[in-house]
Amino acid sequence: MRLATILTPHGPRAAVATADGYVDLHATDPGLPTCVKNLIAASPGIRKIAAEAAASPHAVKYAANAVKLLPPIPHPSKILCIGLNYRDHAIEGNRPIPPEPVLFGKFPNTLIAHGDPIVLPKVSEKVDYEAELVIVIGKKGRHIPNDKSAFDYVGGYTVGHDVSGRDWQFRGEEKQWIIGKTFDTFAPTGPVLVTADEIPDPHSLQVQLRVNGTTLQNSNTKEFIFGVPHLLWFLSQCITLEPGDLIFTGTPPGVGIARKPPVLLKPGDVCEVEIEKIGVLKNPCVAES
Repeated sequence: MRLATILTPHGPRAAVATADGYVDLHATDPGLPTCVKNLIAASPGIRKIAAEAAASPHAVKYAANAVKLLPPIPHPSKILCIGLNYRDHAIEGNRPIPPEPVLFGKFPNTLIAHGDPIVLPKVSEKVDYEAELVIVIGKKGRHIPNDKSAFDYVGGYTVGHDVSGRDWQFRGEEKQWIIGKTFDTFAPTGPVLVTADEIPDPHSLQVQLRVNGTTLQNSNTKEFIFGVPHLLWFLSQCITLEPGDLIFTGTPPGVGIARKPPVLLKPGDVCEVEIEKIGVLKNPCVAES
């Protein structure tokens, strides 16, 4: 299923994205969860009922242009991010291949939806773009095995944009990765979450980013240094992963700061992140008022 969170007169609701709009699942069948987090954590039987509800002639549907999209998971308990996870991106920056995942985090203030503006801060002059595949956890887990059984903990995948204030990220001798990554609006996600059953191999997806229609990143998750099972194993050694947690899996080459001359975001730019089988996440850039 292609799931979204939409804002309705009754509040945020889990919805199934169709060719011409969004089906409010709870309004169609009050026995279904109201949020995507609970839906991907539910039993396969509940998800089957949700799929049937979306196809019902009596489904409560909103036209695509009549609803406000929210992030697919509006309130995750954790936003975990992996740096340097594409071989071609590490090579681009003349960096050695890391022996283990490089971890940092974002906070809920960074989350925005498809169509929402990325606000370029007054205090940062080097705001950069990073296209990313995002894993959405579907089942609670600790000490997850580094094998194919790890996929049992994946609820689905969405498109993410890890916006980065480079002048803050690389500030000082000790660097400041988290502060550079956690300005308000610096984590667009969406427009939909595609359930894991529709993406049996997340290690073969084309990932692209365009700014004002010009392709600046174009690679494939085949370039992952650490695949999905390895990331879940690594993280869950220390952190209990819970339904709805977001894991940004790293970005491919072509980031603005590595270009000569650098290409950095400015007011009026429009960013599009496209991932094969999931869709296009589009956000304009505006100056902080």
